[in-house]
Amino acid sequence: MNKKTAQVLWFKEIRKTDISVVGGKGANLGEMVFAKIPVPNGFVVTANAYYDFINSTSIKQKIITELKGLDVDDSDKLRAASRAIETAIMAADMPEELAEQIKTYYLELCGEHDRYVAVRSSATAEDLPDASFAGQQETYLNVKGWKDVVKHVQKCWASLFEARAIFYRETNKYSHLKVGIAVPVQLMVQSEVAGIMFTVNPLTNNQGEVSIEAAFGLGQPIVSGEVTPDQYIIDKKTGKITSKYISNQDWQFTLAGKTPISKKYQNVQKLPTKTILELAKIGLQIEEHYGRPQDIEYGIEGGKVYIVQSRPVTTLNAQHDKTLVIEGGIKAKPLLDGLAASPGVAVGKVQIVKSPSEISKVKEGDILVAEMTNPDYVPAMKRAAAIVTDLGGRTSHAAIVSRELGVPAVVGTESATKILTNNEEISVDGTNGLVYEGNVTVESKEEDVAQIDTSKMKTAMKIYMNLAEPELAEDMAKRNVDGVGLLRAEFIMANIGTHPKVFIKNHTEKQYINQLADGLEKFAKAFYPRPVVYRFNDFKSNEYAHLKGGEEFESEEPNPMIGYRGVFRYIKEPEVFEMECEAIKIVRNKMGYKNLWVMLPFVRTIEQLRETKKLLNSFGLRRSGLFKLWLMVEIPSNVILLDEFLEEGVDGVSIGSNDLTMLTLGLDRDNDKVAEVYTEMNPAVLKSFEKIITGCRKHKVTCSMCGQAPSVFPELVEMMVGWGATSVSVSPDVIEKTRQIVYEAERKVLHKKK
Repeated sequence: MNKKTAQVLWFKEIRKTDISVVGGKGANLGEMVFAKIPVPNGFVVTANAYYDFINSTSIKQKIITELKGLDVDDSDKLRAASRAIETAIMAADMPEELAEQIKTYYLELCGEHDRYVAVRSSATAEDLPDASFAGQQETYLNVKGWKDVVKHVQKCWASLFEARAIFYRETNKYSHLKVGIAVPVQLMVQSEVAGIMFTVNPLTNNQGEVSIEAAFGLGQPIVSGEVTPDQYIIDKKTGKITSKYISNQDWQFTLAGKTPISKKYQNVQKLPTKTILELAKIGLQIEEHYGRPQDIEYGIEGGKVYIVQSRPVTTLNAQHDKTLVIEGGIKAKPLLDGLAASPGVAVGKVQIVKSPSEISKVKEGDILVAEMTNPDYVPAMKRAAAIVTDLGGRTSHAAIVSRELGVPAVVGTESATKILTNNEEISVDGTNGLVYEGNVTVESKEEDVAQIDTSKMKTAMKIYMNLAEPELAEDMAKRNVDGVGLLRAEFIMANIGTHPKVFIKNHTEKQYINQLADGLEKFAKAFYPRPVVYRFNDFKSNEYAHLKGGEEFESEEPNPMIGYRGVFRYIKEPEVFEMECEAIKIVRNKMGYKNLWVMLPFVRTIEQLRETKKLLNSFGLRRSGLFKLWLMVEIPSNVILLDEFLEEGVDGVSIGSNDLTMLTLGLDRDNDKVAEVYTEMNPAVLKSFEKIITGCRKHKVTCSMCGQAPSVFPELVEMMVGWGATSVSVSPDVIEKTRQIVYEAERKVLHKKK
């Protein structure tokens, strides 16, 4: 048989070299059958069949027409194109000859009676060996009857044009017509126990251990994180089980759906020792065959082990504990030092930008150097390999946006724009706040270790994201995150650029309201239906003064940090606060994004909270099941009088660790003369955090933390889990790291309770 033209192939006819015909998933299944791994039997409808289908119908032209000139950043147009192509594929007739072939193979696979099968997508990309399309197409379980199999093969073809798949190919410049799709059809394993096995310990990155997770029933709830499985750790050298964690499981997913588990079996070990060791042996056999660690899905039916999928653990290249050394092993001397604002290391050519009119100077991979940045710099910041500024602290525009972009940044160097010159090559160490002259290589003090795939980690504590820049909302919403725990108002208002009282003076309030609503909509729409917690404006007088027309309305204060700010402004200037509330109402009521909630900053007294709530009510924003009101806890008075604040009526609390730490210790963390004393891990600060979280738990009020501390101190996140925090909101650069920390901490807590 000529595999290059075959439309259907048995697993036993397939090898790992056949990816261009059967896709990665199909090739792995065939390779494991060849290696005598216990894989449920099946066949693959090849990519040839898919290509013949689109070429023999009008589908190919439909794809070209719909995707020509498509702006994939326009979500509405992307979804419309996706729907049009998918509808066309499902409406077209499956070639009769292929349908007959699928019928023949299915009946031979099943024997005398129809059996349930899994119909999976297996994308392939000819001439694109580096392409990765994992998780972009669909899988259909418990399909029965040849006609249904034919229909679901067509559904898999259609899923090649899901919006997320189109976006991925367009963004990575892969031809839509070169990427094909094969469809493995495999006998279902109606598992009594199922799970996932890693031939590297995913929690510690130890490649000398095998990790096996197990739960009763089919494996989907483990993959999706709906159930907490048992975990068994096996030492590869000794073949012995070194650790067991037995979970409580009160329901399972079976062919009949979600079914309860009797109390007698809820706390028992899911797999006997003999089966655990048998599984580990099979895992090592697969790893040895492929020559690299594997992520394996298995099921056990009638006491027999079946491997239903195996893929390489692909993230084995992360480096940790990086130090900078110049070539030849000599340690480099820093040219500049400043505040470590966004972690990572980058090398590139300097482009000094003195004003937004010069941002076109910054090309892809350059180092953007500026006195300071503002929202007008964002297009250049997105192109930059790293960012260095003269001014600013860890909560400056440059620092916040760099963390959102995942770009290394050093801020507050004082003299970068004077010392550096255009096109000079430098290395930026955003982790340690240092800038080096020349091309500095990165060496690791540790061996390469595996990064953890956190997409399968389900945590009770919600992992939210801190965001500020509207332009980044859509990209950030694609991350594995539960919502936005801190949406800063200030960047949107800085984009507007004019003091709000100027609009009131000129009777153009609607202009201001609509611009603010447009900015808020970008976040609410991108993350819908996940919550977006908007912190009302907390501009200080000096920041307001920098806006156009600001000098007319702002007076100079000796210490704006503890001056005229927060809700005190709302009470004194309700006409400004009302405009902000009107913008929120537009997004929630007219645009329909009910996921937009609000948070009150810098509330000094109980009376201020009470007065602000009255204002909100008068402006038509009332607490309800669909509209949550949160309180920032960032002043020692909030901690001391926590019970009274909570009794006044709020739905949630978010700890502002930045201000609370500064006000507890009585220092400005951006003042380099005293910054060394600043730390959220100070015992007085930690006691405040504990009091807030345990107090909220007592009052049954949700409690989060949205300052920079959780992004910097993993041990603090563990403490928060132990105290009972319900969420944490961190900068985008540490989302995956934080989810892993929370996942491990929650497992420890559960284990202690046993």
